[in-house]
Amino acid sequence: MTTDLAALTTAADGWDGMAKELNKQEKAYKRDVHGISMGQTWLGLSADAANRRFDTTLTEYQNAQTEAKAIASLLLDAHTQFADLRGKLRAARQDAISDDMKVSEQGIVSYDTQRLSESTRTAYRHDPDFQESVRKSVRSWQDRIDQLVKDVTDADKGVEIAFNAVVVDTDLQDGTFNGFNGQAQGDIEKYEAENAEEIATRLADGKKVSAAELAELDRAFRDNSDNKVFSQTLLKGLGPEGTIRLTNELNQLAYDDDKKHKAQYLELQGGLADTVAKATQVPGSVTDAPLGSQKFKDWLAGDDGRFYRQWMDNLDKHGAKNYGSNSHPLYGYQSFVSLMQHSSVKYDDQFLYELGDDLIAAEKKQSNIFAQWGARHNGIYADALDGLLGIMSKNPDAATAFFDPSGNGSGSDHVGNSHLKYLLNEREWPQISTPTPTMVITVDDPFSRAGLGAALEAAATGQFPLQKGQDPWPEMPHSDAQARVMHGIIEELKPSEGTDAPVHENLRQPLANALAQYTNDTHEILGGMDANYVRAATGDGYFRDGDTTHLAVSQKDLVQVMRGLSEDPDAYATLHKAESRYIDAEMRSIPEGSTDFERSAPLSKAGATLGAYSAIREGVINDERMAGYSEADWKSKIAYHIIGGAVTPLAIPTAGGSIAIGDALQRGVDTWAWQWGNSMKAEADAPANAAIADEYLNANNQMATMVDAWASDRADLDTTTDKGKAQVAALTNDILNGHDRGSNTAQKYLTDTTN
Repeated sequence: MTTDLAALTTAADGWDGMAKELNKQEKAYKRDVHGISMGQTWLGLSADAANRRFDTTLTEYQNAQTEAKAIASLLLDAHTQFADLRGKLRAARQDAISDDMKVSEQGIVSYDTQRLSESTRTAYRHDPDFQESVRKSVRSWQDRIDQLVKDVTDADKGVEIAFNAVVVDTDLQDGTFNGFNGQAQGDIEKYEAENAEEIATRLADGKKVSAAELAELDRAFRDNSDNKVFSQTLLKGLGPEGTIRLTNELNQLAYDDDKKHKAQYLELQGGLADTVAKATQVPGSVTDAPLGSQKFKDWLAGDDGRFYRQWMDNLDKHGAKNYGSNSHPLYGYQSFVSLMQHSSVKYDDQFLYELGDDLIAAEKKQSNIFAQWGARHNGIYADALDGLLGIMSKNPDAATAFFDPSGNGSGSDHVGNSHLKYLLNEREWPQISTPTPTMVITVDDPFSRAGLGAALEAAATGQFPLQKGQDPWPEMPHSDAQARVMHGIIEELKPSEGTDAPVHENLRQPLANALAQYTNDTHEILGGMDANYVRAATGDGYFRDGDTTHLAVSQKDLVQVMRGLSEDPDAYATLHKAESRYIDAEMRSIPEGSTDFERSAPLSKAGATLGAYSAIREGVINDERMAGYSEADWKSKIAYHIIGGAVTPLAIPTAGGSIAIGDALQRGVDTWAWQWGNSMKAEADAPANAAIADEYLNANNQMATMVDAWASDRADLDTTTDKGKAQVAALTNDILNGHDRGSNTAQKYLTDTTN
C-alpha cells in the first residue's frame, strides 16, 4: 500500500533513454566502423572476415535497443497493473471501513466496536445472533482483502517471469550467441503465455512436471483469465490438438494416475477452459454480425480474426480425430467440449453457433462419432453436441439465435436454420454400446437430450434454465425470436395425424418451464376467445401488441404438446401452477364496480383453460402406456410440486441477474395450496394423497376456493349477504360452464391422437 510505484515509470524513462543512446551509437558504428568494410578501399579476405564480425556487432547494437525498449514497456505494463490492483485494494479497504470494520496495515480485518454507540456495543456483547452476523461480515471482508492481495502477488509473479525472459537471447542464428534479445517483447502477458505453453506442452506429452510448475500454470490461468493477449498467445502455441491432448492428460491424472490431486487438475481444466472462452470472443452478436456477413469477414481480416479462423479450422480438423483406440474411441470434439464445461466464463455466441454447426456436420459425415463405446472415458461426456447445447444454455441469447427458425446466424443466402427440426425430429441420438465376447449390448443414454432441454428452455425464454425448486412466472416478456423458438418447438413436437405426441423424458420439464412462462398466451389460446391468436397461429407464430410479443399456436397443437409434456407429473404441475397463478392475477385485475359481464368473461375463459388441463390430466391417467408411474404416484407428485413453494416469492434467473417477483397477486393460489397442503400432511401414503389431489385439482373445488379468496378482498362484493353470495355463485357457475367447454374441446383434440 505504501510502495512508490512511480519508481517504475522513472525506470521506464531511463530504459527508453538508454535505447535512444544506443541508437546514436548504432548510427556512429555503422558509419565509422561497419561502413569501412562495405566500401571499395578495403577488399580481400580480411575485409570479408571483418565485415562478418562488424555485422554481428551492428546487430548487437540493434538488439540492445529492442531489449531496452521492451524492458521500458514491461515496466510501464507492471506500473499499470499494480496501480489498478492497488486501487481496487484501497477501495475495498474503504468499503470495509464504511461497513464498521477496521483494516490493519497487515490487512487484518476486525469489527470496529469503537465506532458503535453505547447501546449498540452493549447489544453486541450480549446478543449471540448479532455476534454471529458480525463474524460472517468480518470473514467476508477478510476474504475479499486476502483475494485482492493475492491478485497483486499473482501479477508480481507474472512480472518476474517477463523480466527473466526478456533478457534471454532467443535467436541462435544472428551470430550474437548469448547477446542481447532482438526478439524482446513489451507485453508481460505474452511471456506468461509462452512460459505457460512450455509447461502445458510437457504436461500434454506426459512428461514430468513439478508441483511448482503446476502451481505456476494455475497462477497464470488465474491471473490472466480475462486477458486476450495471454489467451490467444497460449492457444496459438498449443493449437487445438495440444489443447485436446492436454485435456486428456489432465483427466488421466485426475481420475486415474494422481487422484489425490484431482481438485488441482480439474482447476487447471477450468483455467484452460476460461482461456478458450476469452480467446474466441467475437465483436458484436451473431444476430448483428452473422458468420458469413461482410461485417464478420472484415473482422476476420484483422489479427484477432485471423487467430479465430485458424483456430476454428484446426479444431475442425482435430475434432474428428480419434485420440483413443479403435475399440474404445475418444474423439477430439468429445474432449474439447467436455473441457469447455469447466469454464466459469460465458462463451461467445458466434463461437457457439459455428461450433454447433461444425459438430452437426461432423456427425453427419461420420455417424456414431458421438456414441459411447465401452466404458465411459473419465471426465468426458460422449455426446459432444448435447454437451455443447448444455453450455449454450448459459448464454441464452446464443441459444435463441441457434434455434430461431427465422434466424441466419450462419450468414448464408438462405435465411433460417433447421437446428430445431434436426435435433427434435431428425437426429439419431447416440446410444451406449458395450461389447461382450458374444455380442454388443446397446442401451439408451440416460442423460440424452439433457443439454438440448436446457438450451431450448434458455432459447425460448431468454433466461437461464430454472433450477430444481424454482418456479416459472406465468407472464414474462419475450422477444420476437424467443417466441419464434417456442412456436417452432411446438410445431416440431406436435403429432402427425393418427399418432400421439411423444416427448423425450429429459425434455419434458425444461420445456414445461419454458411454456409456463408463456401462460398469458396459452391462457388466451386455450380460452379460445381472442382472434389475434387464431390468425397468427398459421402465420409467423407470434404477433405484437404494442411493445409486447405474444406466442401464437393452434389450440389443437398446444393441447397435444402439453399432453406429451404431462407424462412427467412435475412438468404437468409446473404448467398447472403457472396457469393458476395467472388466473389469480387476472381475477385481481378486474376493476372494482365492474359489470357482471366484465367479471364473467375472464372467469369463463379461466374455466375453459382449467377444463383443458382436466382433459390433459385424464388423458395421462387413462393411458395404459404411462411409463414409470402409477396413477396414485403421478397425482401425488403433482401435489407435492404444486404445494411446494406455492406461497413463496420467486426470483427468475436471467443473464443480467434476476427478476424478483413477489406473491402479492396470488392470494387465491396461496389459499388453495395451503388448504391442500394441510390435507396432505395428515396422509403419508400415495393412494390417499392421490385422492386428496383429485379433490383439489377438481376445477369446481379449485375455482370455488380461489373465487372465495378473490371475492373476500373486494369492496363491491359483500359475501356476508345473500346477494353477495348469489353473485359469487353466479361467477363460479360461469367458470364451470367455461370448464365444460374447454374440457370438451381438449378431449376432442386428444382423441384425434389415439390409435
